Amino acid sequence: MNTPDSIYVAGHRGMVGSAIVRRLLATGHPASRLLTRTHAELNLTDQAAVRAFFARTQPKQVYLAAAKVGGIHANNVFPADFIYQNLMIAANVIEAAFCNGVQKLLFLGSSCIYPRLAPQPMGEQALLTGPLEPTNEPYAVAKIAGIKLCESYNRQFGASHGVDYRCVMPTNLYGPGDNYHPDNSHVIPALIRRFHEAKALDAPEVAIWGSGAPLREFLYVDDMAAACVHVMNLPKARYEQHTQPMLSHINVGSGSDLSIAELAHRIARVVGFKGRIGFDASKPDGAPRKLMDSGRLHSLGWRAQVDLPQGLALTYQDFLQTTAPRHLPIAAL
Repeated sequence: MNTPDSIYVAGHRGMVGSAIVRRLLATGHPASRLLTRTHAELNLTDQAAVRAFFARTQPKQVYLAAAKVGGIHANNVFPADFIYQNLMIAANVIEAAFCNGVQKLLFLGSSCIYPRLAPQPMGEQALLTGPLEPTNEPYAVAKIAGIKLCESYNRQFGASHGVDYRCVMPTNLYGPGDNYHPDNSHVIPALIRRFHEAKALDAPEVAIWGSGAPLREFLYVDDMAAACVHVMNLPKARYEQHTQPMLSHINVGSGSDLSIAELAHRIARVVGFKGRIGFDASKPDGAPRKLMDSGRLHSLGWRAQVDLPQGLALTYQDFLQTTAPRHLPIAAL
């Protein structure tokens, strides 16, 4: 019997990393062959620590899902943190992986790598064709650097060392394990928390940042995890048939979008908030539209399975189980 490869999932406690672990276990990979480390156990911005970890554990595959993430507010307030930490994580893990003979690595990026006004839906070829969205440019630059690291290692060491480093660019993700912080979270978890607390306090209105007009695409995190494992396990020849020469990234999306205003009303219905929904147009909107062209991944045999109504319901249940009991205002208990 062949011993399964040891797989390191960087960022296994995050929303995406934990979903990848669930997917690997569900598809039969033994837990004993999964490598994980918390931030306290391994700081991925510490180059020496990362190199020592790889030399000691010798993983055969790496899913690089670790990242510093946040919404518009967090990106605006902490731009240095976002660019430095994400650059260091990508550089340290990818270099250590190569130095220790890892041939297969999957780097997770973000749809924010594409220009603010990229043609919609955004195809992989739109990368570096125009200015980025200013509100999350530092994070986007770090993710673009991660893509280029993978491309460069493939170019220099693909033939001589069998290096096969791939990148997946997800659209906006949501689901179990998300961050429901009132200031530093993405739009779906932030709105779930705000509507839940407004309902509990019988508030008459919830005001949403921005005009509500921007269009966004969303993907349930377990669908993203399934896509990651699918892409990692594709034969190299088949994968390269559907990507441009030296193009190491591929889009992962649901294929449809909706306005932030419509999203807010959907979340309000799931939560049961009956009050008014207002929009503060003085706050930034971000990019006017972000819809991914996931045609390449569809041609490789993957499509999303969880639609938005089902995903929102599942995410609200996760919030109720993990966050609401600890953070409800006293008056609402």
